[in-house]
Amino acid sequence: MNKPEILVVDDAQAILAMMQAFLEEEGYKVKTSLSAPEALSFLERQDFDLVIMDIRMPKMSGLDALAQIKKKNNKLPVILMTAYGTTQTAIEAMKRGAYDYVTKPFKMDELKVLIRRTLEAGRLMKELVSYPSESRIKQEEYREGVCIIGNTPQMQEIYKTIGKVAETSATVLIRGESGTGKELVARAIYQNSLRKDKPFLAVNCAAIPEALLESELFGHEKGAFTGAINKRIGKFQQCDGGTIFLDEIGDMSLSPQTKILRVLQGQTFEPVGSEKTTKVDVRVIASTNKDLWRAIERGEFREDLYYRLKVVTIFMPPLRQRKEDIPLLVDYFIQKFNAQFQKNIKNVSDEVRTFFKRYDWPGNVRELENAIQTAVLMSKGEVLLLENFPTLIVQVSPGSQREATKSIDEHKKRFQDMLESILKDSLKFNENRLYKTTMEETERILIKTVLEKTGQSQTKTAQILGISRNTLRQRMKEYSLF
Repeated sequence: MNKPEILVVDDAQAILAMMQAFLEEEGYKVKTSLSAPEALSFLERQDFDLVIMDIRMPKMSGLDALAQIKKKNNKLPVILMTAYGTTQTAIEAMKRGAYDYVTKPFKMDELKVLIRRTLEAGRLMKELVSYPSESRIKQEEYREGVCIIGNTPQMQEIYKTIGKVAETSATVLIRGESGTGKELVARAIYQNSLRKDKPFLAVNCAAIPEALLESELFGHEKGAFTGAINKRIGKFQQCDGGTIFLDEIGDMSLSPQTKILRVLQGQTFEPVGSEKTTKVDVRVIASTNKDLWRAIERGEFREDLYYRLKVVTIFMPPLRQRKEDIPLLVDYFIQKFNAQFQKNIKNVSDEVRTFFKRYDWPGNVRELENAIQTAVLMSKGEVLLLENFPTLIVQVSPGSQREATKSIDEHKKRFQDMLESILKDSLKFNENRLYKTTMEETERILIKTVLEKTGQSQTKTAQILGISRNTLRQRMKEYSLF
């Protein structure tokens, strides 16, 4: 996979040297420039994934350079650096199209997270999402970007709906289990819309702590809450003229739901800590893996917001309900990972195809993709064999399900016996803090073990543990597992 390429622009050579060393250590390709005109010249000749640029520079300011960058490539994300974070200049930069800004001197850990988020936002805007417009899928049409694969009647209806709603500004609610491809549908709608040259920002409502979600979406004033040392522009204002994707909106608490409803009704909101109304023009696409009607009955979701969201509803079927698409998906993912890993896998064995048809795929298309990725990476031959899929150990036959349940029960019993024995010994040494010590050490070992099993993949680890990536990162920090 190609390394992201970042252009850093600052008139201070020391800053450029520091940034280059830091970014290259993080695995990025880096080019530096001492002036905005030179940087614009580089951008004429070369494509970059991100620009990090100082605001105050001689010859041309970062704001003026930003305006020129956005005229030529509105989807190139730009992070601005400033030593004057409390001034209106940085806020003006956000309004003009910068993805975000950082104040000097900045914390490298925070910058690292911001760069990852910004590169991901840029990828979502630029990476093409294709879907078949005809009843027959032509694999050769999808060599670049990503695509939604499926030829079942359910998928054909989804393609038709995307085509009908893409060029409108209608709000769309995408329902379906995790891993079914809800984000791909949202991006396909965006890329075929009249807003395709404007921003597309995705917000995972389940991954952002409740206390920070309103600020993330609507921004905040300086001093609005503890830690709000500067005014911030929220995602809705950043996305003015474009499309915002509210992923897993069913996990959003009631307070931000009220503001989302107001945006849908009148395209206005107030940043946290402000009485000034901000007006925007943003299309909302939302997704959920929850039954929102049950959430309404429990008082966890606003009924009026539900009806505002479901102007158009698209249901993504789980993979177990469209197993006829599995051969197409398998072939597509083999091609994708052959290119990524420079492999030459040509097929899967008949035994694998039979197994795939019997397996229920609780993780849906994402689970199938991850399984193929691992198998292609580890395989030494040209045909993927059942032994290349060691994690898919639970067959779907009643007998094997009984055996799997029996094995799980036996594992739980052994674990309980071992834990009981260990705790009896622990009582001799640590009577005052036994609960805290035991829970912390158990959690630390569990997270460490799963991280090792997944090759340090935080996404996969969070999925296995059943927690959000945000929670996982907090625990990793607490236990020094970074």
